[in-house]
Amino acid sequence: MELPANAFKSKLADAPLYGCWLGLANAYSAEIVATAGFDWLLIDGEHAPNTVVTILDQLRAVEGYPAAPIVRAVNHDPALIKQLLDIGSRTLMIPMVETGEQAAALVAAMRYAPRGSRGMGAGVIRADRWGSIGDYAHRAAESLCLITQVESTTGVDNVEAIANTDGVDAVFVGPADLSTNMGHLGNPGHDDVQAAIMHVLEVTQAAGKAAGILAPAEADTNRYREAGFDFIATGLDVAMLKSAADANAVRHRGGAGPAKRTTY
Repeated sequence: MELPANAFKSKLADAPLYGCWLGLANAYSAEIVATAGFDWLLIDGEHAPNTVVTILDQLRAVEGYPAAPIVRAVNHDPALIKQLLDIGSRTLMIPMVETGEQAAALVAAMRYAPRGSRGMGAGVIRADRWGSIGDYAHRAAESLCLITQVESTTGVDNVEAIANTDGVDAVFVGPADLSTNMGHLGNPGHDDVQAAIMHVLEVTQAAGKAAGILAPAEADTNRYREAGFDFIATGLDVAMLKSAADANAVRHRGGAGPAKRTTY
């Protein structure tokens, strides 16, 4: 078997790309969303009740569809990163990256020695189809993509070092965490937060890397697309299900419905 190309990195040539967050932690719902026509899907291991096994189930469910899967880890743990790579994750998003040193450590966790510290499992893992990709250990890095999330003032201050780290392919802004960290809880539209977001965009693209952001509100999607972001999450399966359920109940039972939150 040939080493699979990284579908997400290939798609970036046609940016901007539009994606959807998968937080229901369920392979059946993930496959439903995979039929919708998104360019990429984010299987969330940070804020959704996912395990390595449920992430594997979702990777299997969506792999027959055009949407490229991304897996978000809960933290920087090299042992977890090893497991996520071994089950066949090829694009990883890692939250709360704040320094170039952290970014370099993540790159190392995704590479075999001598270029990194990833535990050797080639030959007995799904990523190389249990030994069917004969040169996997030598070429694995070619099929991998690392997305680092900048979600704090420290991350913004150090974004140049993060974006210029060899092996980092993209930087993704988390507006909710960033605005909270900057003292503007629930207000990612604040001028200071927007200035920080645009700074991350400018520095990331100057480094020759792709920039992404979460923007489920249409006005935000349009603004970030016009600003030049390469990939944008325009929906969250949890929020879309909740919104549709609320609207259905209100339509048939009346009333104002539950209070709506406006930020993610």
